[in-house]
Amino acid sequence: MAAIIELQGISKHYSRTIIGVDNVSLSVEDGEFVTLLGPSGCGKSTLLRMIGGFEAPTHGKIRLAGQDVTHVPPYRRDVNMVFQDYALFPHMTVGENIAYGLKMLGKGRDEARRMAAEALEMVGLADKIDQRPMQLSGGQRQRVALARAIVRRPKVLLLDEPLSALDARLRDQMRIEMKHLHEKVGITFIMVTHDQEEALTMSDRVVVMEKGRVAQDGRPQDLYDHPASPYVANFIGTTNFLAARRSGAGVATAAGPLQVEEAVDMPDGAEVTVGFRPEKTRILAPGETAANALPARIAEVIYYGLGLRITVELADGAQVHVDTLLPDTLARSDVPRPGTPVTIAVEPHNIFVFPGKVVV
Repeated sequence: MAAIIELQGISKHYSRTIIGVDNVSLSVEDGEFVTLLGPSGCGKSTLLRMIGGFEAPTHGKIRLAGQDVTHVPPYRRDVNMVFQDYALFPHMTVGENIAYGLKMLGKGRDEARRMAAEALEMVGLADKIDQRPMQLSGGQRQRVALARAIVRRPKVLLLDEPLSALDARLRDQMRIEMKHLHEKVGITFIMVTHDQEEALTMSDRVVVMEKGRVAQDGRPQDLYDHPASPYVANFIGTTNFLAARRSGAGVATAAGPLQVEEAVDMPDGAEVTVGFRPEKTRILAPGETAANALPARIAEVIYYGLGLRITVELADGAQVHVDTLLPDTLARSDVPRPGTPVTIAVEPHNIFVFPGKVVV
C-alpha cells in the first residue's frame, strides 16, 4: 500500500541540550492504525503535533500523501486531531459541535447537520444530536470528539492520549469501539499513548519511542515476542531480567545454566542479560522435570483476579515473577505459601538474550 505519512529525519530541538525528537524517519501506510508508545518525555506527543502542524520541526521533512507539508499550517493539512480533553464547546449542542468545522469550510446548515448526523450514527450517538456535552458521560463525549474529527473524512486522524480521561471500564469499552470505528471509516489513525495494553490491543503497528528516538517499530505480537532491547521488553509487558554470561550454546546465570534458542553472537564468557515473561514461566509439579529448571523459594503471592502473581527468590537471591491463572478447583490450601521450596522453568524459545549487563 502507498505511504500516507512519510517522516524523513525529523528532529525537534528546544535548545542545544533539550531535544524533543531526534532524527526520526517513519512511514505510515494508508489505512493503518499506528500507535506511538512510550513514557512521558519520550517525544511521542511532540512527533504527533509535528505531523498535525501544531509544531514545526527543527530539521527534516513531513510528507502527506506525497506532498511536502513540513511548513503547511494545520488548517491546510488534510488531518484532524482528537485531544485528551475533547475540546468540545459547552454552549453548543452535540450536532453544532460537529457541524462547526463544516460550516467553516463553507457547508450549508442543512448539509452540515446531515453530515453531523451521519458521523454520530457511526459512533452510536445518533439520538444525542440535540443534547449538550455536559449532559453526556465521559465516554459519550469522547465519541462526540471522534465524530467531529472524522466527519469530513480526513486522510489522517491523530489521537493524543484519547482515552486517558476515562475510567478503566470505559477505557476497555472505548478501545473496542475505536478499533471498530477505524475499520468502518478506513482512514489512517495515528495514536499516542503511554498505555501498553491500548497499544497492543488496538494497533496494526506499534512504534516504541525512547528519548526522542524510535526504539522499535513492528506488529504488536513481534514487539512482545521479540523485543529489540531490555527497554522495549520492559515497556511492552512485564519481563524478568537476570545477569548472565555466554556459555557454550546457552548462558550461565548465578542461579544456574539456561538453554536458549536465540542466537548469541558473542564470545564465551561475555556479559549478557536474559529476559523472560512471567506468564511464560512455570512452577513445576513435584517430581516434574523440564529444561531450564532453577531451584527457588516462594517469596510472595499476590491475587489479582484472573490469577496469581508469585514472586520467587532464586538461589543467588534474585527475584522473578511467575504469573499463573487460577483453576476453578484451586482450594485456598493449594495456594503456595511464602517460604515453600519450588522449582521454576522457562522454555528455551521464551528467553530473550541482550548483550551486556543491563540495569532496568
